[in-house]
Amino acid sequence: MKFALLLVVAIAGLQITHSAPAVDSSEEIEVVPILKDQRVHEEDGRFNVEVETGNGIIMSQSGSPDGASNAIIQAGQYSYTAPDGTPVVVKFVANENGYQPQSDLLPVAPAFPHPIPQFVLDQIAFAAAEDAARALAKDSDELL
Repeated sequence: MKFALLLVVAIAGLQITHSAPAVDSSEEIEVVPILKDQRVHEEDGRFNVEVETGNGIIMSQSGSPDGASNAIIQAGQYSYTAPDGTPVVVKFVANENGYQPQSDLLPVAPAFPHPIPQFVLDQIAFAAAEDAARALAKDSDELL
């Protein structure tokens, strides 16, 4: 009981303050203007959002409720220029199957069936031969 009272007094004595991180006054802060910000939200749950910034970021997204599951089906795209100058465009759909992005810059799994290296095929054959030998030995022991 005394510990709980001491804990309450200690917590009450703490002064918790929140402040913005310090900014070096010699650094210039880049202000990026919002060129376009259009948002439409309908009563039935449908929505459409379009945003464009002064540094080339463009995002558009729309969605509507799926009547069967009440989940929101969304589709859209965003684009920007990467630091190395590469233009990035990502199109996406988000539905009962999750978030599904599409872009030329996303990694792609190899096509299946992909070629199986010879050393893997050799190991599979070796394991099959061992299994066959083990089964044959077990069968011969059972006959005795």
